[in-house]
Amino acid sequence: MAQQMGNQPMIVLSEESQRTSGKDAQSMNITAGKAVAESVRTTLGPKGMDKMLVDSTGNVVVTNDGVTILKEMDIEHPAANMIVEVAETQEEEVGDGTTTSVVISGELLSKAEDLLDQDIHATILAQGYRQAAAEAKEILEDIAIDVDADDSDVLESIAATAMTGKGAEASKDLLAELVVDAVQAVADGDDIDTDNIKVEKVVGGAVDESELVEGVIVGKERVHDNMPYFAEDANIALLSTPIEVKETEIDAEVNVTDPDQLQQFLDQEEQQLRQMVDQLKEVGADVVFCQKGIDDMAQHYLAQEGIIAVRRAKKSDMKALARATGGRVISNIDDITEDDLGFAGSVAQKDIAGDEKIFVEDVEEAKAVTLILRGGTEHVVDEIERAIEDSLGVVRTTLEEGKVLPGGGAPEIALALGLRDYADSVGGREQLAVEAFADAVDVIPRTLAENAGLDPIDSLVDLRSQHADGADAAGLDAYTGEVIDMEDEGVVEPLRVKTQAIESATEAAVMILRIDDVIAAGDLKGGSSDDGDDDEMPGGPGGGMGGGMGGMGGMGGGMGGMM
Repeated sequence: MAQQMGNQPMIVLSEESQRTSGKDAQSMNITAGKAVAESVRTTLGPKGMDKMLVDSTGNVVVTNDGVTILKEMDIEHPAANMIVEVAETQEEEVGDGTTTSVVISGELLSKAEDLLDQDIHATILAQGYRQAAAEAKEILEDIAIDVDADDSDVLESIAATAMTGKGAEASKDLLAELVVDAVQAVADGDDIDTDNIKVEKVVGGAVDESELVEGVIVGKERVHDNMPYFAEDANIALLSTPIEVKETEIDAEVNVTDPDQLQQFLDQEEQQLRQMVDQLKEVGADVVFCQKGIDDMAQHYLAQEGIIAVRRAKKSDMKALARATGGRVISNIDDITEDDLGFAGSVAQKDIAGDEKIFVEDVEEAKAVTLILRGGTEHVVDEIERAIEDSLGVVRTTLEEGKVLPGGGAPEIALALGLRDYADSVGGREQLAVEAFADAVDVIPRTLAENAGLDPIDSLVDLRSQHADGADAAGLDAYTGEVIDMEDEGVVEPLRVKTQAIESATEAAVMILRIDDVIAAGDLKGGSSDDGDDDEMPGGPGGGMGGGMGGMGGMGGGMGGMM
């Protein structure tokens, strides 16, 4: 980048820097954004395909989950990363709809590209898109259906819808029931923290053998073989301090002149440990969960007293145990009282697919529960876990918000029709942007149809005609290819999944469109030309993205096979 000053060129950027500006910059960023959306598009819907991702160390992930795919892909292009952020926001906020948000974002960019070619300014596009997104929110709220938080059937339908198309589909009815039970168990009034639902994966057995334990499973064994395997009606002590003799803080040297003196030291240590165990026995503890270590001698004394003890329990497990049993985590054994103990009807060490774990069950009002997921292979269990996480997110969102939308592309068709009507009332060139937005949301039902092997044009025509006749819940049944009432069919998703997807997709698309200059400190991955020509795009000749995907860093060749 050189600026002419008199006859002397003034160098502003370093030689390694790379600058792409104007149309080239927009085109490069739009191409990168579209490429990301394209990479997950085929996973959308109940008939979506899966992706196999292999990382640099050879770990394999087989998944249908949009956000997992994008996180695992090694994406380096900065504009592409903005689209990945959309999926991550969607996952954090509502737990589902990640693929939808990314696909809409990519389509908004694609439609914008056509308008930019017609010399419509990016600022006008951004303004039109924002207006359309605000209107879209209102249209969606108008067609939303109210849900009662106690209506387990509807909640199970929502949970099942979030699992369709993922590995859990074959057993989605059972899993949906477990998810709803789990969320209802941990709901504390309006406060629903799904962190209190622990998911324990077990490789072995069938998916149908998955179960919900109303209580906590700690992945540890009792510390001493002489301890009982089982405690009934157990009082549980939760300690965040070790059952060991404290080391002195000061470095002290003690000269021992007589073997008896050494014996006294050892006896005194044993005495201290004995006192700690007696203290626990005195308050009536039958089971001790310790977050830190337990001295060998203390283990022996605990076993003598018939107390089950577990050491080095995870902090998250301690928190869950406190919530489930009603106990308090104590940091000083001397201060423990009977009131600090939790209670469980059963504490037992059981074998689950070859691993010994401690089950803490039969607790009153379990505010922390554990979902045991079973599956034939590790990949299956991992994918079921991802489906369950999405499912937990949507059930939580529904309980918090109380509004749902029909699925199967119904809300998008309603949006497209509503936005086309709205476009007529928008003056100026923004009208074109609003119409482009309406066309862009059509990508969802179109993709659902394509992924199910149906004719997208026929499906869209059917859907539009039914919506025009006032059937707001008409959506596409990917299994039969027919247009049916999604509400009757029980295919519903939370309103907030859709509104969040539209909002974050619009924000990302607008941000990318407003960039007209990319100044990179080094080489934007993708093999730019060697002659240092500033106007060359980072994708090599012809302004492409290096084989369609170069600018996406380590994915270059690999993406070709993934699309």
